[in-house]
Amino acid sequence: MAQPDLYDGHQEAHATWREALAGPRMHHAWLLAGKRGLGKAAFAMAVARELVAIDGVRQPDGQHPDIVLLTHLPKDDKEQAKRDEGKAFESKRNITIDQVRAMQHRLTTRPTLGPKRAVVIDPADDLERGAANALLKSLEEPPEGTHFLLVAHRPARLLPTIRSRCRLLRFPALEDEQVAAILQRDAGGVDAAARAAAVSAARGSPGMALDFVHRKLGPAALLLRRIAKEGDAELALRGELLAAIGARPDRETLPALLDLARSILADDIRAADKPRQSAIIEAHTALVRLSGQVAGYNFDPTVLTMEIGGLLAKAAALRDPADG
Repeated sequence: MAQPDLYDGHQEAHATWREALAGPRMHHAWLLAGKRGLGKAAFAMAVARELVAIDGVRQPDGQHPDIVLLTHLPKDDKEQAKRDEGKAFESKRNITIDQVRAMQHRLTTRPTLGPKRAVVIDPADDLERGAANALLKSLEEPPEGTHFLLVAHRPARLLPTIRSRCRLLRFPALEDEQVAAILQRDAGGVDAAARAAAVSAARGSPGMALDFVHRKLGPAALLLRRIAKEGDAELALRGELLAAIGARPDRETLPALLDLARSILADDIRAADKPRQSAIIEAHTALVRLSGQVAGYNFDPTVLTMEIGGLLAKAAALRDPADG
């Protein structure tokens, strides 16, 4: 997913971090929480460098020896080779217990350049159950000078015992005007209609808006809105939707499609009467459930796309003709 610049809309979070960094006792674990695409991971890596930096000691430009990053690894050797070549690669769905154990082994040694070390976990809500339990031990008894930065898109998925040991740093969604300005700056060649559709779909996430534009999801968004408005009794619009996303969409396209469908229903509910509001809420709940499942299971793109369209069409069936 494309990312906005480091502090777009999050100057307050950075000020909170800097205040804590300057204080006498820096908390050892931080939970960076907010929806996907707000730039939390880039923020975590940047402030980790601030944390481990020592006056008078030159810090490396690339990978820092005192920053440990736990994130999704390549799915297999073939995907590892792609990453080594600097190509796009498919990753594992979870952060494994072996990764956490390797990190813990590293923490038995001293930092390289100074007295502090930072561990960034991105995203922490994708930790395997065993990995989360193993991490808890490190949070309960952190080595001296070690600080943890946990990036979480859905912090409720974390163990309560992990959340309770972290200081929360919230990243709120941005205003539409802020997202639009970021798109204008970073995707200025995109036409105004596509930018407007991206802002609406992103619901405050500049990363999601940039991703929308880069994946050229405008046609899919228009089709989803038509299904939500007109229904799709003959399945024709769902057929067009399948063609719009392609026969072999990558793993990030389907979650983006789910986000689009959810944002459309969220917009529709404001103008709906009570019977249709109930149908919209039911469809939205089903989409939220699918969003939670799609990261952990292999879904047939055709089946999932048809289900997304079907949920929108079902909600549209109760639309009053006067709604347009």
